[in-house]
Amino acid sequence: MASLRDIRKHITSVKSIKQITYAMKMVAAARIKKAQNSMLLARPFAIKMNEAIAMLKNEMKESDFKKSSFYDLFENEYTSENIGLILITSDKGLCGSFNVNLIKKTLSFIRENSDKRIHIITIGKKGRDFLRRVRMPHVYFYYEMFGIFPKASYVHAEIISQQLIKMYRGKKLSKVHIIFNEFKSMISQNMVEKVFLPLESAFESKFQDENLQSDFYFEPSKEKLLEGLIERDIKSQLYRFLLESQAAELSARMTAMENASKNAGDLINDLTLKMNKTRQAIITTELNEIVSGAGALEE
Repeated sequence: MASLRDIRKHITSVKSIKQITYAMKMVAAARIKKAQNSMLLARPFAIKMNEAIAMLKNEMKESDFKKSSFYDLFENEYTSENIGLILITSDKGLCGSFNVNLIKKTLSFIRENSDKRIHIITIGKKGRDFLRRVRMPHVYFYYEMFGIFPKASYVHAEIISQQLIKMYRGKKLSKVHIIFNEFKSMISQNMVEKVFLPLESAFESKFQDENLQSDFYFEPSKEKLLEGLIERDIKSQLYRFLLESQAAELSARMTAMENASKNAGDLINDLTLKMNKTRQAIITTELNEIVSGAGALEE
């Protein structure tokens, strides 16, 4: 049986852990409001950007569109066995199953595409470290970025988009998938896995919308304008994904630390009860010894 000293040490340790988890919960709660506001502001911009690109696409002739320098970003011109993957995880742990679910999904994706060469862009230290430890022969690391959360900015999205387009064209990838956690609410996240490039899946329905036709004059040309908008759209979409993941991470950490603090409180109560029972047993034993000794002296 543990001594009173050991139990008191255990209670002191658990109280210290509870203070840390509670402090981490409060830090996450303080940051999540700003992260949520940034994410909600980025969503409408990304939607309007898609609408502008769809309108310009409908304004262009199909022959001119196919001759443009950005046509490969819309239609898949490459038939190689190379594919790409963007994985967005957190830089730190202690956020529940946030990273575990992403890594499981990534491993499943890699197994399903074991016959292809997968070129990966990792954002976040947790995903990068795990995949480097696994070391699968058909997985190649193209670019990595970490240390940006919880202060992800548009500059980070610009750097990633440049590397993404360079990888897509340089490696002649047939597709680029993205896996990340989307912010759903303060207590839940939605894991997303979808095709990011080529862009045809995202704009297919919008390109068929005749209501997007207009009578504008364009300066510079439609091709130049659309080329600039496509690059900006890729950046804005990546920026939104970073903000979604950032808000989801903070909400997951806040929930995990709240549960950890609650569990620590329950453990402290159990240890306190155990300590009281142990102390009572010691006192009872000492009283029995005193009574037994007194009885022996009387005899």
